[in-house]
Order: sequence, then C-alpha cells, then structure tokens
Amino acid sequence: MTYDYLIVGSGLFGSVCAYELNKIGKKVLVVEKRPHIGGNIYTENNKGIQVHKYGAHIFHTNDKKIWDYVNSFVEFNRFTNSPLANYKGELFNLPFNMNTFYQLWKTKTPDEAKSKIAEQRQEMDGVEAKNLEEQAISLVGRDIYEKLIKGYTEKQWGRNCKDLPSFIIKRLPVRFTYDNNYFSDKYQGVPIGGYTKLIEKMLTGIEVRLDTDFLKEKSIYQSLASKVIYTGPIDEYFENRLGKLEYRSLEFKTETLKQSNFQGNAVINYTERDIPFTRIIEHKHFDPVDTTHTVITREYPSEWRVGDEPYYPINDDKNMALFKKYRELSKSENVIFGGRLSEYKYYDMHQVIKSALNCIGQLK
Repeated sequence: MTYDYLIVGSGLFGSVCAYELNKIGKKVLVVEKRPHIGGNIYTENNKGIQVHKYGAHIFHTNDKKIWDYVNSFVEFNRFTNSPLANYKGELFNLPFNMNTFYQLWKTKTPDEAKSKIAEQRQEMDGVEAKNLEEQAISLVGRDIYEKLIKGYTEKQWGRNCKDLPSFIIKRLPVRFTYDNNYFSDKYQGVPIGGYTKLIEKMLTGIEVRLDTDFLKEKSIYQSLASKVIYTGPIDEYFENRLGKLEYRSLEFKTETLKQSNFQGNAVINYTERDIPFTRIIEHKHFDPVDTTHTVITREYPSEWRVGDEPYYPINDDKNMALFKKYRELSKSENVIFGGRLSEYKYYDMHQVIKSALNCIGQLK
C-alpha cells in the first residue's frame, strides 16, 4: 500500500478529512474527477471578482468551534445574506418579515401583520394539508404563497405545488421584525478571496490528482491505500446495481457585463413561473471588490439525467428506501462513505465539516 488513505473528491468533506489525516501523519492521496479542487464550493477569479461556479455559497453556523475552524485557514468577511424576490417587477424582502408584510399589505406593526396572516390562513382552518400548496397556505396565507412561493417552488422541483408533498415545507421562517438577515445563525460570511483559497489551505502538502475518475479504475485505486474515503454518489459506487437515486440538477448561465453594478444585491429570486430561471446572482456582492465590470449568473433548475451534476437529493419514500439498501451494501466495503452524495442528504457547509471531523475523530 502506497498511501494510508485514498480520498475520492476534494469538496469540503474530502478536504477536511485529508487535512485532519495529514495533520496526524497519515499519507493521503486525493483524487478529483473535475479539473479543479473544491467541489461545488469552487470559486474562480474573474479579474478580481470571485465567481461561485456552482451557485451561491454563504457560510453560516451557530457552532463557534466550526466558525473558528474555517477561520483558522482563511479570513471570512461579514457578508449578510439579504435576498430579494422579484414578482412581476415588484421587489419584496426575504425572509418573510415586517418589510415584506409592509410591501404586500402596508401593515406597519407586528399585530397588524399577524392579523393579516391569520385572515389569509382562514381557508385552511380545520383542513389537513395534503400537498405543498395547502401546507404553505396554512402557514402564511394565500398572498405570500401566490407571489413568493408557488412559482419559485414549481420551477425548483419541476412539478405543480399540488403534486408536491407537504413535508417539503414543514415550516416557513416568519419574522415580526424589520430584519432582512436571511439566516438566524450567529456566525456568517464568505471567505475573503473565495472558497478555493480555503480548500487550497486544507490541501497544502497533500498529493491531489485532478481529472481522475476513481470509478473507472476503482480496483486499481483501491489497491493503493489501506482505506478509502468516498464522497461521490453511493449508487454509482455500486454501478447502480439496485437502481438509480434521483436528484434535481441546475444549469448555470454566467455573463460578464461591462458595468460596475447590475442589480445592487447578491441574490434576487424570480418567483414568477413563466420566468425560467429561479434567481440571478451578482458575484461581486459576496466578497465586495471595486471593479468596472461585474459577473452575473442565472440559475435554471432541471430534471437530473445521467451525466448531469446531482445537486439536490429527492428524499421521497421511494428514493429513501433505495438509499437504505445501498447503505446496507456499503457496510460490507472497506470504504467510508461521507458527504451529501454518499449520504444522499442535503448538507449545509458547517454540517459537512462537522460530519467530516466526527468521521476522522472515530478513526483516530
């Protein structure tokens, strides 16, 4: 064996594992299918602007240990996520808060807003929500559902809200304060200089092979190390022998514009069903820089097909039953399966890091 550990994937899970193992003297090889490190948090420098190549990533956590951990590699700024929603040319603040309610109904006090929401929810009194539409209306009423939830959600999932299960929206954040901070976490920000800088620091001194598809030569690569940490899709590891897990995917269309400021905000959601993209990201507002140009990205949700990048697992009963079968299969392998694709689970970044640290903690 040439290496103690072979790590498949250089996203957050794989990179944290690699760093922690290297720190205790283990010899580690990281193989990455893409031509760059960082997985979906990869950022690319466009003449000073850090472009989030695979969608916006904002780090947020209440865990001081995790916050201190990432800041030990790079400095994070104080970026606060305050997205807007555009519905037929009107702009509304997100998450739903007193600014949103004033924009919708001209209510000025929390009591006025609560009264209006209670009135809006009346149609669902005594009715058990059977789908996402009914669940959303039972939580926030018809106006917010029609303008700010319906179209965006249908684009995101590619299905009518009446055909989506209610559990997708178990609850919706509603604040009766004039607070546009999307996340309630104590610590939040974006790395100054981009996420790639964070991953580069984690992988310093570790051998990394890019453009390397582990699954195409699995037996060869497994023979190189005593143990494998695999962060790719769990069904692909087993050659889809039990069937394919389902995902939603995204297509990104990025433009460089000859103007210094396009929309004045990092994220604006487009909630009309007829507009095919869900949001426009203006990258320079995440890690502000003074440039004469700007870079924007439109996000188009799509059904996942073989060859597409899997972004969001579809955690319905059918897919979860299949995942559990794969998880049982994985117990017979000399492999650690970790991260969102191997665990078929949507993870926020701080959760990925904590999971990776727990994983390595059990190996020490």
